[in-house]
Amino acid sequence: MSAEQTTLAFDWSCRVFADNGCGFPSPGLHSFLFKPMFSVGGYDFDKPMLLAIITTVVVVGFFWAAFSKAKVVPGKLQMVGEAGYDFVRRGIVYETLGKREGEKFVPFMVSLFFFIWIMNLWSIIPVAQFPVTSIIAYPAALALCVYVTWMFLTFKKHGFAGGLKNLTGYDKSLGAVLPLVVVIEFFSNVLVRPFTHAVRLFANMFAGHLLLVMFTVASWYLMNSWLAAAGAVSFVMALVMILFELFVQAVQAYVFVLLACSYVQGALAEHH
Repeated sequence: MSAEQTTLAFDWSCRVFADNGCGFPSPGLHSFLFKPMFSVGGYDFDKPMLLAIITTVVVVGFFWAAFSKAKVVPGKLQMVGEAGYDFVRRGIVYETLGKREGEKFVPFMVSLFFFIWIMNLWSIIPVAQFPVTSIIAYPAALALCVYVTWMFLTFKKHGFAGGLKNLTGYDKSLGAVLPLVVVIEFFSNVLVRPFTHAVRLFANMFAGHLLLVMFTVASWYLMNSWLAAAGAVSFVMALVMILFELFVQAVQAYVFVLLACSYVQGALAEHH
């Protein structure tokens, strides 16, 4: 569907019993297509790309402002930064990797958590109103970063042969079922895990945004004549979905980082 068709799909003049003859502008894949907003060096930048860039600036800018001139007695901004940093460090990294092994991975995991959370949060921010992670390319890129880190640590820790054993669950004591276990574990670890790591985040944010758009558009469409009551119900559901999305956005960032830590833990473990 073209950008022009995408715009027409959300013609806000469409109302039930309206004279313009248009039906309910139901959301769909066109809700995730955007016109290029500007070009730099021959590269077109659309709304999700711009939001991803702004997210990077927000995350880096916030932590720079919070910790560039850290004080023994922290100010308000530093206190918020420390609380967020400590939540990821103690609540996710230390719980999964332990303090000794996990400390070196804290900056990476903190960056992942807040980058994903803010990209999710755009869904309910006026004007932006779009979760960047509902486009599969962004979760896939983040999952790839985790995957490369996981593979690098696996083979660095165990060597080539040991790394393969770690990834395949190789254990002679398994006897006759060993070949089956090796194939299943290899397929699961090398192919399925990075795929599900990306899709879990993408699917949740994709579905959440679609539902939010559905109830928002339905509220407008039904606010006419005797169906205004139905429109009011739809509007209430839109508000409920916003509150639910606030919860899901944080949970998905948490789960993504938790899984990343578990993969790192598996890479560093002596036994798979």
